Amino acid sequence: MKSFPLTLIAIAAMVGTNLTTSSRSLADESSAAAGGKLSVVDHAGQHADIVGRDGKPLLRYVYVRDTSSKERDFDTAKVFAHVMAPGGEDTLTSGAGGALFPHHRGIFIGWNKIRHNDQTHDLWHVRDTVQKHIALEHGADDDSAFITATIHWIGKDGKPLIEEQRTMRLVDGDDAYAVIDVTSELTAVAGDLVLDGDPEHAGIQFRPAQEVGENKSAKYTFHADGVDPTKQEDLPWVACSFTIDGSQWTVQHISHPSNPTGARWSAYRDYGRFGPFPVIELAKGESRVLQFRFRITAGETPDVETLTTAASRFRD
Repeated sequence: MKSFPLTLIAIAAMVGTNLTTSSRSLADESSAAAGGKLSVVDHAGQHADIVGRDGKPLLRYVYVRDTSSKERDFDTAKVFAHVMAPGGEDTLTSGAGGALFPHHRGIFIGWNKIRHNDQTHDLWHVRDTVQKHIALEHGADDDSAFITATIHWIGKDGKPLIEEQRTMRLVDGDDAYAVIDVTSELTAVAGDLVLDGDPEHAGIQFRPAQEVGENKSAKYTFHADGVDPTKQEDLPWVACSFTIDGSQWTVQHISHPSNPTGARWSAYRDYGRFGPFPVIELAKGESRVLQFRFRITAGETPDVETLTTAASRFRD
């Protein structure tokens, strides 16, 4: 794979954008992309793509829901985002149907122990629960594009526990293949909730393509020497490097300082799934906003100084 000079920076704010809640036609979107603009294409009922200036998808929000079989029910029980490989056909991330931990999908969010009254709901493995897509807004301007989704987190009793607003915005730049900011606003709708679990089964996580699980190429870089993610909390960022189709990639997962404290990271698995896990308590009607950046580069792993500088653009 070849790297491209296009950097995509996703930010949550929607001020100054050309917001649209209805999908433009594919023909219109193709014309916009051919004219050198970022755009959004909503393939209604399936997924929405943020399309680069070359007309190729760069980020894909997957929200299809299909209950026609037990297999399809599970495969579509969780929304997530794919990072597209150069050319826009293959992905750098894992999706549904993978042989190794098929509930790990791209950029995803979940907790396996959401406590409400006397029940515990697992919105990580989604075997008897659902993250259900409800509505989509999207827009683009001269140098950015975004997708905002309304998502209902449905418990094992079939009732919504959480309403989420998840925003992914991509903006031009020149120092990485892609930079994706994900903002998640979680609101407790069923009552008082505790979002709990452990670093292996909860949090805001990234999972590379299934090939990484086969070649076991994932390696981790931390902000300082001697970091042990099993013992230290609130790491500012972690970078994971891996190989797909003979090319090396690095994903730097950056946490914003406003996020909940006490977060523990899973950042040691050889198949590359990694991210922070915070415990969050929400009273009924209360909301909490989480902000993360995923900075993706092709080629050799950037050094710690470069990664620290990149993280400061988001954290400072």
